[in-house]
Amino acid sequence: MEYISNSEQQTIKIAYDIAGKLNNTDTVVLTGELGAGKTKFMYGIATFFNIQDKISSPTFTIVNEYNLDETINGINTIFHFDVYRIENSIDFIDSIGLEYFSNGLCILEWGENIKEILPKNTIFINILKDDTDENKRIIQVQRGEK
Repeated sequence: MEYISNSEQQTIKIAYDIAGKLNNTDTVVLTGELGAGKTKFMYGIATFFNIQDKISSPTFTIVNEYNLDETINGINTIFHFDVYRIENSIDFIDSIGLEYFSNGLCILEWGENIKEILPKNTIFINILKDDTDENKRIIQVQRGEK
């Protein structure tokens, strides 16, 4: 599926709508170059789950854990990862571990860096910048087998 966003607000709305379809066993990978809108997209997901005021990028901590005030779509915990600084899958396993994937909704920025260890039905969301319009984004969503 593909979406077109012409503003940060539209990107947040698209993410909000997609969040309504997620469940507790989902893993979501946000890909795109620096400045594409991965963190804004995460903000849209967080808005759906009423945690937008708590969102911060886990660039140095690698993972932020958000416990929801109420269970929504079977989800009561969201794990937000930024694996930009992780070298490879072995690094991830050694420093973070795999247990997160079975303990809540996992959203990974730069998750393509550890693609070989992701659950097989991971949802990949690729955010592409448009060369002719700095506000336009093409958002591609694909649930896939490895």
